[in-house]
Amino acid sequence: MKEFIQTLKNIWSLKELREKILFTLGLILVYRFASYISLPAINMAEVGSLLENYQKQGGNKQGAGLLGLLSSFTGGAFSRASVMALGIMPYISASIIVQLMGMAIPYLQKLQKDGESGRNTLNQITRWLTIAVCLVQAPSYLTSITQMFLPYEQFHSAYFIDPNSIMFWLPSIVILVAGSVFAMWLGEKITDKGIGNGISILIMVGILADLPTSFIQEIATQTGKGGLGTIMILIEVLFWMVVVLLAIMLSVAVRKIPIQYVSRAQARGGASKNLMEGARQWIPLKVNAAGVMPIIFAQALMFVPGLLTKVDDSNTFLAGFKNVFSWQYNVLFALLIVIFSFFYTAITIPVNQMADDLKRNGGLIPKVRPGKETADFLDDILSKITLPGSIFLAIFAVLPALVYGSIVQTDRFALFFGGTSLLIMVGVILDTIQQINTYLLNHHYDGLMQSKLSRTSNV
Repeated sequence: MKEFIQTLKNIWSLKELREKILFTLGLILVYRFASYISLPAINMAEVGSLLENYQKQGGNKQGAGLLGLLSSFTGGAFSRASVMALGIMPYISASIIVQLMGMAIPYLQKLQKDGESGRNTLNQITRWLTIAVCLVQAPSYLTSITQMFLPYEQFHSAYFIDPNSIMFWLPSIVILVAGSVFAMWLGEKITDKGIGNGISILIMVGILADLPTSFIQEIATQTGKGGLGTIMILIEVLFWMVVVLLAIMLSVAVRKIPIQYVSRAQARGGASKNLMEGARQWIPLKVNAAGVMPIIFAQALMFVPGLLTKVDDSNTFLAGFKNVFSWQYNVLFALLIVIFSFFYTAITIPVNQMADDLKRNGGLIPKVRPGKETADFLDDILSKITLPGSIFLAIFAVLPALVYGSIVQTDRFALFFGGTSLLIMVGVILDTIQQINTYLLNHHYDGLMQSKLSRTSNV
């Protein structure tokens, strides 16, 4: 504990690091404050009670899919009809689109290889594409509000203006787009002048904002059962800590591929010979190279089975896909995650380019020939470690459904036991700690994490 307190003192003693942390916290406060500003046409005083009644009627189960995920990413702004309701998600969608298009469009591939100027152009393309995505998502959001959550026919008091009029739609769309662009700007400013990745930090803050309320709600539900409820709360906390530990292990686990570099040295008399350098290096291949992207892709596609219920409402099997805690939903969800893990890893890890770079720089993997054999070897290793990584990722994704009802009694708190929310929180926190450690180590201070804990786990 003394070492931890000393580390905090070291962080505060570094002026540059202290200013970066304070700047980041300041922009986070601005983001959270803006998330409580409602659209001008919405009567916020009525929205809270109306949504509460909606959830009591079972609306939270249907909204706990992608809509619930978006709400958690925005810190509840999505469900509060806030000016920041779209949050940073349009920027994330635009980034994914640009990344996927970069695999097929030569112009984008060229920009990816043009260094800083190419990255600046890609960032500008992503910003404009973010606005385009907002122009699509904003009307969809307003439709969901006016027809699904707060239909005007039932809840007249929720609106100051008729939601079917152009005076409601046009200003609301402009404000929602502006709110999302403002969130994008805050994230970029945190990245440039703060600490950590700004976009990821804003998502994490939105997720963490719902944790205290969810935990208090779970405590109230469990303590209503008497002494057994208190014991269950302790079990939940311990189990959640174990899940977080496993999520950390999944995030940092790698398979290290040893490599050696060959240099040519001129010997006396003009002859040359190959000398193996003494230092051995490694290629770290992550077990979960795709991160949370397979979950995001799979969750987006899970809307399709739910739409099939409109064809036949009496089909109980299809109706199960509307509930994120049903076995139908989670079996298909887990299968899609495994498939997308292999797909995303294949398109983001260029084994052929890695093999060419090794050959060009005089590097080789022991007992493997440079060139195509090296590429095939890396691809084989990557396929073998991606399978268990994708299975563990799928287990984390469906874990909320497994614990809900058996261990955890509220669906909101169950969502923190796995899925995108937990993995994003773990990933962002680890990345931020790593950046802080870099500042401390550059000034000859010990980092926030012990050396054994900060080392990457080996598989």
